[in-house]
Amino acid sequence: MPSKVAVEFLLDIRDNARLAQAWTAEHTRATFSDDTKTFYAVTRCLEIVSEASRKLPQDLRDRHSHLPWRAIMDAGNAYRHQYDNIEQELVWDTVQQDLAALLTVAEIEIANLPNLSDRDSR
Repeated sequence: MPSKVAVEFLLDIRDNARLAQAWTAEHTRATFSDDTKTFYAVTRCLEIVSEASRKLPQDLRDRHSHLPWRAIMDAGNAYRHQYDNIEQELVWDTVQQDLAALLTVAEIEIANLPNLSDRDSR
């Protein structure tokens, strides 16, 4: 069972992945590229997802070895340090093609935790 702190990181991953998906749902690739505010908000969500994934215990990541954990964890560095080179298409593709698998893992791990019902709706 993940530590109490790891649970918070799973919730951060889940919540920010959901936000990124919700904020892009109303867009096409073209309209997303034109919406600077949404691009910045979604990029911030992905940065949080990346940072939270770094803090998950190794045994949790090992249980889900099909995910590219190194790439997920390293993405935050690009969002933070190469912010001027982050392309809207890369962010769009990450949300549309890659985020669902990580969100599924976070939801599975959260669902398997006892006594989380009071915090699950956050």
